[in-house]
Amino acid sequence: MRNREVAQLLENIATLLEMKGENRFKIVAYEEAARRIESWPEPIEEVWKEGRLKEIPGVGESIASKIEEYLSTGKLSYLEELTKEIPPEVVHLTAIPGVGPKIAKLLYDQLGIKSIEDLEKAIAEQKLRHLPRLGVKSEEKIRKGIEMLKRQSGRMLLGQALPLVEEIIEVIQEKSGVTKISPAGSIRRMKETIGDIDILVASSTPESIMDIFTSLPQVREIIARGTTKSSIVTQEGIQVDLRVVEETSFGAALQYFTGSKAHNIKLREIALKKGFKVNEYGIFRLDNDKRVGGEKEEEIYETLGMEWIPPEMREDQGEIELAQEKKLPVLIEIGDLQGDLHAHSNWSDGVASIEEMAEAALSRGYKYLAICDHTQSLAVASGLSPEEIRERRKEIERWNKKGKGLRLLDGVEVNIMSDGSLDFPDSELEKLEVVVAGLHSGLGQGEEKILRRLEGAMKNKYVQVISHPTGRILNRRDAYQVNREKLFYLARETRTSLEINSQPERLDLSDVDARRARDLGVKLVISTDAHSPSSLDYIRYGVAQARRGWLRKEDVLNTFSLEKLLEFLNCKKKAK
Repeated sequence: MRNREVAQLLENIATLLEMKGENRFKIVAYEEAARRIESWPEPIEEVWKEGRLKEIPGVGESIASKIEEYLSTGKLSYLEELTKEIPPEVVHLTAIPGVGPKIAKLLYDQLGIKSIEDLEKAIAEQKLRHLPRLGVKSEEKIRKGIEMLKRQSGRMLLGQALPLVEEIIEVIQEKSGVTKISPAGSIRRMKETIGDIDILVASSTPESIMDIFTSLPQVREIIARGTTKSSIVTQEGIQVDLRVVEETSFGAALQYFTGSKAHNIKLREIALKKGFKVNEYGIFRLDNDKRVGGEKEEEIYETLGMEWIPPEMREDQGEIELAQEKKLPVLIEIGDLQGDLHAHSNWSDGVASIEEMAEAALSRGYKYLAICDHTQSLAVASGLSPEEIRERRKEIERWNKKGKGLRLLDGVEVNIMSDGSLDFPDSELEKLEVVVAGLHSGLGQGEEKILRRLEGAMKNKYVQVISHPTGRILNRRDAYQVNREKLFYLARETRTSLEINSQPERLDLSDVDARRARDLGVKLVISTDAHSPSSLDYIRYGVAQARRGWLRKEDVLNTFSLEKLLEFLNCKKKAK
């Protein structure tokens, strides 16, 4: 699918138009089309070939013709015209957190800055603070933005890496017939961002595996090819390393190449104390070098007197000690979820109807789905007025009367305003079954102000969940400044659940925050914030994040039955 590619193209046009000072409505049109296309459930090429581009909300005649030109020729004359006035490199500056289109244009016009290197030099010479609309604080903010960008450079989102590795594994399995093949490293631990991708295969014919791997359609470049290890770079610029081992060593190798460095070091130290050595080939007695296990990963842990440790926990955060005591938590699994408590429809900024979202949730085996469209102050997301919510309720009720086995819950995602008030009246919130509240603006405010806003929302008896509680966007925006400990205590005191947002670029709360919130007695919700039917599949990333945070089924609100869920949600409303 080239949806992301086309969306990026339209985003670049919007950025250039903003730099030129074009009409805001024109800019928003391109931004909206980009957002719709990126989350559209069908491949954009198919939609184009079937002449259905204008069926996508936000794609009119003008934008459709530009998409058609690009997909048919690989070029776009309109974009080329725009970049005659503003070099395309200047657009790349907007990838720096804190540098929007207008600032990027200002930097180019005033200082001729076209690259990060140019910008770093200007900051070192304190040139930015003297520019119009900037100053010392802005200069420092941009400096920190560059640090963040560099820190994340070369790391891709789990949501990008996992589909790619699954695609590669599927092709290798189909062509070779191997049965023992698995991701390893940080992707098997389901970390939120991934460096290189590691894949492990058990085979007695490694040469044939290497032939398949190095000739994959995803290969842009072969970095190295050996008899048991090869490395390639994919078309997207991602490095993938593949190792082939003997079947008798597959479990040992999987353990060796999965755990974090700290986890593996501690495991080897324990092994030595018990008279064993552990490596990628197996587990061996020190006294006679006899191999006592390694074909299965469980054999390594069992020999050392431990429970098998789920990959997501292997970070040396206390999991080894619990495994020795046979007290590891039973982690939540995707099958434990009964529904999703945060999804959008085309009543606000989603791309699908309520019925389409309901059918998609039903097909995934859910018992309930909360439709939580944005409310009125969020105009950029087509937020709804009370009157529109009342009209939408009729559509939700029509579905529920069908009795298909999935209950739609009438909900909203209200916006928390700068003073901590909500952009929707209590008289309307009272009528809703699910009220999610989130910060969508003013994220640069100070720590105390942010906490007061969240506190104001959580003390509202109708607010049951705080969405994406720290506001971060992975690789693009750090979390806003807020005292997490106070936030978690407030959530517990007000009986407000906190969301693990499953969007791959959010995964907010983080694993560390989710675990701390759970330890303090806060109920978590794993939601997708889905804006399309296919986005409901993002739930697996949220579950992975929950597992990394050591969450169990009982810690997560949407593992409850519908009856128990509604009882829990209504408790806060009735509290005095």
